Order: sequence, then C-alpha cells, then structure tokens
Amino acid sequence: MMKNSMRKGVVLMVMLLVQVSGLWASDPQAVALLSSVKKKYDLVNDYSARARLVTNVIFIKAPVSQVTVYYRKPDQLLVKNEKGISFIPKGTVHINMNNVLGLTNFEAVLSGTETIDGVPCSVVKVFPLNEEESITRATLYIDPVLLVVRRSVVSTKESGTYSIRMKYGSYAWCGLPSVVEMEFNTRDYKLPKGTTLDYDNGTKKAAGLPQKGKVQILYQEYTLNKGLPASLFR
Repeated sequence: MMKNSMRKGVVLMVMLLVQVSGLWASDPQAVALLSSVKKKYDLVNDYSARARLVTNVIFIKAPVSQVTVYYRKPDQLLVKNEKGISFIPKGTVHINMNNVLGLTNFEAVLSGTETIDGVPCSVVKVFPLNEEESITRATLYIDPVLLVVRRSVVSTKESGTYSIRMKYGSYAWCGLPSVVEMEFNTRDYKLPKGTTLDYDNGTKKAAGLPQKGKVQILYQEYTLNKGLPASLFR
C-alpha cells in the first residue's frame, strides 16, 4: 500500500514538472521568427548615420538637433550632437535590436498578433534566463513579411521600461529604420554633467506634469560596414 502511494506521488510530481517546464519552453515558431529577423540585422557590422533628433520632454526646452549615430556590433551605440548638447535617455541603446535578438539564453513565446502602423505583426515575448542580462523582458512586434521589428517594449533592471516604435524605408533590407520613436519615463533621463536645464515653469518640475518623455530620431543617410574602431565608443 505504501509503495503504491509513493509511486503515485512520484508520477504526480513528474507530471507536474513536465507541465511546468512546458509552460516555460520556447515556442519553436517564436524562435524561428526571431532567428529570421536576426539574420537580416546581422548583415550590418557597423554604421554611421546622419539624423535629426527631436526631444519632447515637457519640462525641458531642447532644440531639434543634428546628430550622428554610430553603431558597432553587437551592442555599441553612440549618439553625437554636431553642435551643443543632446538630451539622451539612458535606454537609447535599446534602439539597437541586437540587445534582444543577440540573446543566447532565453525563452520566447508567440502572443497573438497586433497591427502596428497598419501592418499586422506577430507579437513575440522574450524572457532572458541569464540573471546577468540588463534586460528583464521584451515584447517584439515583428512584421512577418519584411522580417523587421516595428515596435518593441523593453524592460531593464536599471533604466526602466522603454517603448520603441520603428518605421522603415530604403534600408529595410538590413533591418535599419528610417524613423525611431522612443517613449520613456522622465526620471530615467540622462543629462550631461554640468548641464543646467531651462524649465518651462521656472525652477523645477511642476507636480502633476506628465512623466513620459519622447525622443524621435529621423535618419537621413546611413554609411554601412566601414569598420568603425572600438575606440570610438570609449
């Protein structure tokens, strides 16, 4: 009698473990879709791009800036203002989709479809399994025809959550957007040392003001795979 009870207990535990592991197992379709998108992004080893940076933070008077964006695989990104100072949120690095697509230890699941800018997209949720990763989770809205990410919501350990929307033009063949729009919490806004802000209301943020900021990058021209040195990003 006792042996039978023990056997039943073991069987129940095994069944429970199988069910639980199944809940967290990656969806093969989700992994295949991510892999196809990554192949396109992997065509770019590095780039420099001229762009216009538009900042929309209610308590900061920031002009439209002409910037140069530098990228070097896998995750180095630099935004330089040609004149003056650019106000850049910490999470700007997440406009580089390789931060998610380059993960090697993760679970991914399909979570339905959603239309982004008139385009039906597959929704893929990604959960990194390595505790050392800065990303805690990400949701990618993937165009299954062009194989590009049209929207991403990336949550990080130190820099909050960033919602990023991307539009594509002549560089869609290698996954590079023509327009990037990022929304973020203003408490995560990164200011250069020694910078004094010109607040719209005088001296400090007013209570009740929206705590969301937006940054828009409009790319004008890309230069691809010219071998940017690592020293540029130090």
